[in-house]
Amino acid sequence: MPSSQRSRATGRVTLADVAQAAGVSPITASRALRGTRSVDEAMAQRVHDAARQLGYVPDPAARALASARSHHVAVLIPLLSNNLFVDLLEAAQRCLQPAGFQMLIGVTHYQPAEEEALLRSYLAHRPAGLMVTGFDRTPEAHRLIETSGVPCIHLMELGAPDLNDEAPYSVGLSQREAGYALTQHLLAQGRRRVAFVGAQLDPRVLQRLDGYRQALAEAGLHDPALECLSPLPSSLALGDQLMQQVLQAHPDVDALFFCNDDLAQGGLLAALRLGIPVPQRLSVAGFNDLAGSAQWVPPLTTVRTPRAAIGEQAAQMLLRLMHGEPVPRRQVDVGFELMVRGSS
Repeated sequence: MPSSQRSRATGRVTLADVAQAAGVSPITASRALRGTRSVDEAMAQRVHDAARQLGYVPDPAARALASARSHHVAVLIPLLSNNLFVDLLEAAQRCLQPAGFQMLIGVTHYQPAEEEALLRSYLAHRPAGLMVTGFDRTPEAHRLIETSGVPCIHLMELGAPDLNDEAPYSVGLSQREAGYALTQHLLAQGRRRVAFVGAQLDPRVLQRLDGYRQALAEAGLHDPALECLSPLPSSLALGDQLMQQVLQAHPDVDALFFCNDDLAQGGLLAALRLGIPVPQRLSVAGFNDLAGSAQWVPPLTTVRTPRAAIGEQAAQMLLRLMHGEPVPRRQVDVGFELMVRGSS
């Protein structure tokens, strides 16, 4: 079947169409479009002119299969609706794009089964690199990553060394230490009945909860009854609801550590509506320093997590791995910053 008939059948201009229009063989057209120097300059120009006139777009999947090399990086994150991950993605893209790589973004919705399905799909296309969020995934997902041969960077957390005493490639922070530091701050303000309010309950939230527990246990003040945990997605509305729930059950609570800023913002709105003075009667703190927290009334005390730095440094580490270059450190701890404001 002539190439022109094939392109009409599929609706896609093929390399064969470009070669026919330029009067060269398909392999010569391919070499010309890749910029191979062995192709005569005038001939290469004819190929490029034909490709432009026909609107030819190379098939990256076919190119990857032919060369065993891709220019795509698969990035799996829990949500796109959370600015935390948007900031990370934008920083990674600013680093990867000038180097000739494009991101394939997959959203797992905090579901290990969804992440496993995405890994199967993306790894089948032989990406040049992979970024995944955290370390909590199914055994099969672990196996897929380990056997793929694709360089992989873990985001947001720092992983423990394996049996060979080799740390996984990761860029993040100790969520546990950050939770500990924020709780210590509340204790330093004289608070003694500190509640933890958590939603979504992903691994990073639970690590913050561990830090909270450690700080209160060291002070002899930990009370499991003051842990209010909901599997629902974090939101302003849920923060409002959980704030009221905690205060109704435990009227003597004098501080609330919300696992995320949007929950804390909702809690502050509830306090305003109920006439509860913050921080005089009740301290309120969040986590991640999301947009608007510094402008809230009162401004929200929180933990600033450097997600842009995580995206940028993870992309730089991945670029080195994809180019076969040595990586100075397998783990990069970007740290965190306690932002003490008017709510505590």
